[in-house]
Amino acid sequence: MALQITTARPDPALLDLPWSTPLEDWPDEYLAALPRGISRHVVRFVRLSGRVLAVKEIKADLARREYEMLRNLRRLDVPSVEPFGVVSGRVDAEGRELDACLITRHLKFSLPYRALFSQGLRPGTETRLIDALAVLLVRLHLTGFWWGDVSLSNTLFRRDAGSFAAYLVDAETGELFPALTAGQRAHDLDIARVNIAGELMDLQAGELLDEGVDPVAISNRIVTRYNELWAELTDTEEFDTGERWRVEERIRRLNAVGFDVDELAITTDIDGTSISIQPKVVDAGHHSRRLLRLTGLDVGEGQARRLLNDLDSYRAGTNRQNDDEEIVAHDWLTRIYEPITRRVPRELSGKLEPAELFHEVLEHRWYMAERAQHDIPIESAIEDYVASILPGKPDEVSVVGVDTVEMPVIVDRGQRP
Repeated sequence: MALQITTARPDPALLDLPWSTPLEDWPDEYLAALPRGISRHVVRFVRLSGRVLAVKEIKADLARREYEMLRNLRRLDVPSVEPFGVVSGRVDAEGRELDACLITRHLKFSLPYRALFSQGLRPGTETRLIDALAVLLVRLHLTGFWWGDVSLSNTLFRRDAGSFAAYLVDAETGELFPALTAGQRAHDLDIARVNIAGELMDLQAGELLDEGVDPVAISNRIVTRYNELWAELTDTEEFDTGERWRVEERIRRLNAVGFDVDELAITTDIDGTSISIQPKVVDAGHHSRRLLRLTGLDVGEGQARRLLNDLDSYRAGTNRQNDDEEIVAHDWLTRIYEPITRRVPRELSGKLEPAELFHEVLEHRWYMAERAQHDIPIESAIEDYVASILPGKPDEVSVVGVDTVEMPVIVDRGQRP
């Protein structure tokens, strides 16, 4: 059999990887030290041409199907891992056929949920993860994607201004439809609720979950949060013609939960006494798109919201409310954001991505000011943060000091990392 490599970005270095060796036996010289989750497939992280790739050993037809599905999701701008390629036609030294490999790009500064809990996160982290997963599931359903295996294990999480943003990792069971029925959406929610309860029980058995946390109650939260978001995004709202301000209020509420409105369907009664309004096309990332337009920074939605708040504070503090917004944003970027994020020593640069670092420095400055009972310059805050806080954080860009495969697992449902 001839080795076949399908990829949108051909890299000759792919040929240097030991494809004739079963993935679980690949030498350490090819592997990157990254946290791994529970998987029914063999998964390894490899370094290639200055990037880190995730390689999953899987049947060839499934690998090709998932590769195309991930490409479709990326085109739909859904938060998901980026597909890199499929390698099939593998045989070992004795000529025996080996499974194909699906290759995806590793998402920088992202972690599986078990690795997050191994860091001793503050109480309530499990709730924030559920909220992030609920937002992701709503976005997937709005695009017509039925996941079929919703779980924390099939999701990667990135810090987003003290909260988390969720990214789909595994699309093996998913299907795309023009639109989902209520039954399909409910099915995904049932799968999510059961899987999440089991995963939280795993954490509880491994003493990684705070005492008193009820896994079942927390898992039920995804249904509540999902339904709240779905209603805000899709429900029809009726009001009197004298309350037209409620159109703007509806848009503001959508923006507040991270969604933009591309089109509204507004219908008035024949006698003009009432108005109905329903979002027709919604897309996520209101704040991140605004920040990208103003500064060129491409960051998470929560991070963008926090950075925009600081930009607005800078604008007010410099008495430039009447100046052009783009000019003020450029000055804030060059005088505040970039100088602060560049104050991090090279050896600590892998701890947090710049936008999350800036957010944490703002938080640190607030606590310093509260203790001192007066304002603290941001230059003093970054100096104290780098000296006292940042060195103790794990390197989230590449290595976490625990291999999550070795963490205790009580319930094994055959989920993927």
